[in-house]
Amino acid sequence: MRLATYNANSIRVRLPSVLDWLAANQPDVLGIQETKVDDPEFPADAFRDAGWHVEFHGQKARNGVALVSKSAPDELVKGLALDGEDDRRLIAARYGDLWVVNTYVPNGTQVGSDKFEYKLRWFDALRSFFESRFSPDQPVVWMGDVNVAPTPDDVFDSEKHLGGIGHHPAEFEALAKVVGWGWTDLFRKFHQGPGHYTFWEFVIRGSVSKNLGWRIDHIYGTRPVAERCVDCRIDKAPRLQERPSDHTYVVADVEGF
Repeated sequence: MRLATYNANSIRVRLPSVLDWLAANQPDVLGIQETKVDDPEFPADAFRDAGWHVEFHGQKARNGVALVSKSAPDELVKGLALDGEDDRRLIAARYGDLWVVNTYVPNGTQVGSDKFEYKLRWFDALRSFFESRFSPDQPVVWMGDVNVAPTPDDVFDSEKHLGGIGHHPAEFEALAKVVGWGWTDLFRKFHQGPGHYTFWEFVIRGSVSKNLGWRIDHIYGTRPVAERCVDCRIDKAPRLQERPSDHTYVVADVEGF
């Protein structure tokens, strides 16, 4: 089974390239984040016309998640309520025996701000979501933009960025609590060391060619998934296309599902 994650930074802007990528790579499930569109305006027909099933949970101009798949899910969950509000950052579906949870973790904006504290509490709510619905012994995948580069190897110039948004000790701790529930970082099962990134900022001239990036788009698996994962890789090519997202795809191949 081929699983992939991608922060599109507007699905309507990136629609042609996403459809091309789907056709070329044939994932069984693709999780998309930051769709930035209300559900009635989501371009569902374009996916269906191309032979894909799609489920989505979004809002205009911000957030939004979707799952594109070869077959319809057997079960579907939308939303993670925090402070009595669902900010359209989570969608989960079961495909046969495998659950796939797709999340767009809050950025946090500025360390010490209300939005930063919200990000930390969102991680706590996500851990509770996993605890209440699943077991680490079940085959479950968690994918998406986690908005944290958790080690010095996950961001260029860690010393410069340490203590800022995306590379702060409080974020490391919050993410580690979620991962500690029973997750394996599938990419790190196969690739160690620095230089492997999924996000390159538009504001840095030549960020892609100089590889000044961050690894903030992750795919995690519970033990039954991690044991059967035979490959996990970053597909950098879409970031080099015209009008790209500032993120690119991460792809994992898992046998037996």
